[in-house]
Amino acid sequence: MKPVDRMTVVWRHLRQNVSLAFNETASTYSFEYPDFQYTLPNNLMTTEQRKFYDDNGYLLIKDLIPHSLLDLFRQHFIEICEKKIDVGIMTLMKDISLAKTNAQGEYLYNKVQDIAYDEVFSKYMFYPKLLDYVECFTGPNIKAMHSMLINKPPDAGTLSSRHPVHQDLHYFPFRPAKRIVASWTAMERVTVDNGCLFVLPGTHKGNLHPHTYPDWDGAVNKMYHGVQGFDNHPKVFVEMEKGDTVFFHPLLLHGSGPNLTKGFRKAISFHFAASECEYIDVKGTIQDNIRQEVEEIARRRGAELDFCTIWRAKSRLARGIEVNL
Repeated sequence: MKPVDRMTVVWRHLRQNVSLAFNETASTYSFEYPDFQYTLPNNLMTTEQRKFYDDNGYLLIKDLIPHSLLDLFRQHFIEICEKKIDVGIMTLMKDISLAKTNAQGEYLYNKVQDIAYDEVFSKYMFYPKLLDYVECFTGPNIKAMHSMLINKPPDAGTLSSRHPVHQDLHYFPFRPAKRIVASWTAMERVTVDNGCLFVLPGTHKGNLHPHTYPDWDGAVNKMYHGVQGFDNHPKVFVEMEKGDTVFFHPLLLHGSGPNLTKGFRKAISFHFAASECEYIDVKGTIQDNIRQEVEEIARRRGAELDFCTIWRAKSRLARGIEVNL
């Protein structure tokens, strides 16, 4: 083993011992973090970065993903949209306002989901520098839980390209929330004009809110659930350059505006969780509506699967070892 490799292994071993304490009676891991609540001890993030994430629930890292990799993803997505590549187990989703028009290819599809097992897209989830940052939030055993490439097309005039204020934890039947993190990478310049993300800083310290389809004039895309009462709340618009990556907590309230340009707004996004996290039963809770909707979609596709089983099928180990998830 090369010296640098040996030091890497030793460092990860020390980090695991500091951040994860095994509870023999419960046969699960418990997390310890003496200084910060939402990040684990690491040698990558500065104290200022850890404090910013603790206070605000998000952190922007500039120029993290190489442009060459993002260009590869872009071309792969276009070829999938043009039916040149089999979609396989991935799900292509259409913008509701474009579905009944003559739109074709990337002008028709606003998202491809469940991309963790795709040979090309999975290069994102295995990119070492990305996982080094993810490890600061999850610890060394990392599962990729949710994966998608988002293609916000030019708005059709119905504002259907916007995304309501929501919390990603609404969709997830696993906990604890503080050991889950989203990574969202801009595949091109992202601005207010083309519908950049906006966040409501500090809201990750609150609770999970009930989510429903927004009461908007005009079309709302499938699964675009939102939280009521925050439309006029102060927002921070996260404008980004190609390759920039924002990490954020699953309870952070966020959304995005419409794309009012003639171009696209592409981003690739994964949600990662510590493999030590555990599945929970959301039946009868404020997450029951999303559980029923997801299970019904699976049923229409011929699969009688419960919510947690569906999530197990979506997830893939990115680094470390399998524990619970």
